[in-house]
Amino acid sequence: MDVSSLRTAREALRDTAPLVHCLTNTVVQTITANALLAVGAAPAMVDDPAEAGEFAAVASAVLVNVGTVSSRTADAMRLAARAAGEAGTPWVLDPVAVGGLSFRTALAAELVELRPTVVRGNASEVLALAGAGSGGRGVDSTADPDDAVEVAASLARRTGGVVAVSGPVDVVTDGERTVRVGGGSVLLTRTTGAGCALGALTAAYVAATGDPLLGTVAAHAHVALAAEVAADLADGPGTFAPQWLDALDALDGEALTRADLRTA
Repeated sequence: MDVSSLRTAREALRDTAPLVHCLTNTVVQTITANALLAVGAAPAMVDDPAEAGEFAAVASAVLVNVGTVSSRTADAMRLAARAAGEAGTPWVLDPVAVGGLSFRTALAAELVELRPTVVRGNASEVLALAGAGSGGRGVDSTADPDDAVEVAASLARRTGGVVAVSGPVDVVTDGERTVRVGGGSVLLTRTTGAGCALGALTAAYVAATGDPLLGTVAAHAHVALAAEVAADLADGPGTFAPQWLDALDALDGEALTRADLRTA
């Protein structure tokens, strides 16, 4: 993948301003919405079963994040995923802490059978979702992205979509092609909701580009580059988060061509 394609992806996101329907956890709703606004997308947090399916059918993209799932929101997630699939709307599954808790693990297994456009998680979550691991320590991974490369590729072939494994160097694969995205900052791991916001940005980029692999790589590159800018300006995690949002907004297509992409 040529880094010049990231310029086109960034311009497409600004031009189309995709509406991203977020069924996400209660801890991260604000930073997720703000991150979407910063990159030029539009957020919507519609998680009631009475509305979720209807809204998913008209949104540009859908994020399903099981971070603080309940029986009520699980029903909304099922409805939204099915409606997105029927409408041809791209949707992203973020299997937060899957593997360690039976309810969310069963739900995520059910959702993955609905063939998400993108699965985005850390190595432990992806391994657990694929039935090759038991999960990490809560939301923290106990595995390295390289440990999950083959499993991620197999899962991508199974869903017909893309699987992204976050870590010091992110791994993105469609089962045939694999791209690694370097860069970023350790302060992302000390900012509540940064990974969950990445799932929403992935949904936005996939909607804007119509290309799941390119869109997923572009989202990861955008987040990593913005983190590098923010880390240079921040004194610590408390000042990093607002600097990161500012950088997400400021980075243009030319800036994204500086991304550390490694194809394999």
